[in-house]
Amino acid sequence: MSDSLQFERDGDVAILRLDDGKANALSPDLLASLSDALRRAGEEAGAVLLTGRPGRFSAGFDLGVLGAGGAETGRQLVTAGAEVAVQIARHPTPVVLGCTGHALAMGAVLLCAADHRIGVSGEFKIGFNEVAIGMTTPLFLVEFARDRISKRHLQRAAVQAEIYAPEGAVDAGFLDELVAPADLLATALGHARRLAQLPRGAFVNTRARVRGEVLERIEATLADDMASAFPS
Repeated sequence: MSDSLQFERDGDVAILRLDDGKANALSPDLLASLSDALRRAGEEAGAVLLTGRPGRFSAGFDLGVLGAGGAETGRQLVTAGAEVAVQIARHPTPVVLGCTGHALAMGAVLLCAADHRIGVSGEFKIGFNEVAIGMTTPLFLVEFARDRISKRHLQRAAVQAEIYAPEGAVDAGFLDELVAPADLLATALGHARRLAQLPRGAFVNTRARVRGEVLERIEATLADDMASAFPS
């Protein structure tokens, strides 16, 4: 497991904490470790709490890898990120996300993948900045955005690259609620414990009915989308 990912247990809740000491950039190693930890949590726990380090949830993909690795490396990295987001959205237990601060690009996609998202008040930035840095937004991001972002905000968030403060992120649909930073862990654990008490089969099957078509479209288009984004 990557040194940037910590796996803890609090009763029936598996706590997955991203902390690379910096911006929690999503590298190949970190995404592989996160996928493994999610799989382990599905076998051992009744719910998952995914969170970050103080002030940072994730700034998205590791741009050093994207910029220096060539088309195949970029394709593999972004594909791995999309697959982890789908893994969260299809997880066999409820997934609560405690957004500890900034959440940009792929970090914001992970917000859209989770079942319940709790953010913290403060001067933090949340949103999709792909267009602003000259990147055509991947189809999987568009699908997650359509699924979770308010229709009133979809164009602004996905096309116009608007970045939100936490209060605006709640209205837009990136977050479900805000708390003070000191209250985040206790609040998120409370939600995770509550969701863990729901009958698992009923929860997972109903979530699949609500989100299944979106996830199927993501899976069906991912390979072609990545081939177009990272031509050989």
